[in-house]
Amino acid sequence: MRLDLTGKHALVCGASQGIGLAAAKELAELGARCTLFARNAERLESAVKELPGEGHAIAVADFTLPEDVTQAAASVVARGPVDILINNTGGPPGGPAHAADTEAYLAAFTQHLMCNQRLVQAVLPGMRAAGGGRIVNVISTSVKQPLDGLGVSNTVRGAVANWAKTLANELGPDGITVNNVLPGATRTARLDQIAEAKATKTGQTPAEVLHAMAQAVPLRRLGEAEEIGGAIAFLCSPAAAYISGINLPVDGGRTRSL
Repeated sequence: MRLDLTGKHALVCGASQGIGLAAAKELAELGARCTLFARNAERLESAVKELPGEGHAIAVADFTLPEDVTQAAASVVARGPVDILINNTGGPPGGPAHAADTEAYLAAFTQHLMCNQRLVQAVLPGMRAAGGGRIVNVISTSVKQPLDGLGVSNTVRGAVANWAKTLANELGPDGITVNNVLPGATRTARLDQIAEAKATKTGQTPAEVLHAMAQAVPLRRLGEAEEIGGAIAFLCSPAAAYISGINLPVDGGRTRSL
């Protein structure tokens, strides 16, 4: 199987921890040179030291500030074209859709869809010049089945999925694939925050909440960030060159729809 990414440059967002860092590690294992992109420079400096191989770098910007994202992405591209873009950003706060302030929706669309769009526009000229590229968006299984208590997130994730499918149709002639990875309940800092919030409301302990989440998965366990990272890296590999425009759940079978 052709998995070698030697000579490729990957821009990985949200890469100071969790799924983003796990994806960067997998890409680096396959030979890619990675630029880790997030808002916390100190965490990024620590994270980049964990990557195998050489030539890795960091880029710093807050995804609540789209202009900063554009400027940081331009600096990355100025140092060399990007072959692989991993769009990955922490999810919006929880709560029911009907109770969310309109500003919460605007903030979520800005942080996810608008910043993704700016990043694609930054890397697209280089991908076209190279004759191809890979774009992978880390979204959520809520694209297929809305999750209770995540109204704003469910809404914006669906928008990103349809944006990505449109891009796949548009950019296919350029040899650029666009795919979405949909993590299920995965052991990350965000999942711990969700468990703590639910525990406060229900009187359970966070451990009990996480156990209940695991029991709702056919495999009876939570996912690990490395397992999501492996799926992302595969979609970026030469072996996945004919896969485009898909939503790939990596959730242990939890999503009930096909």
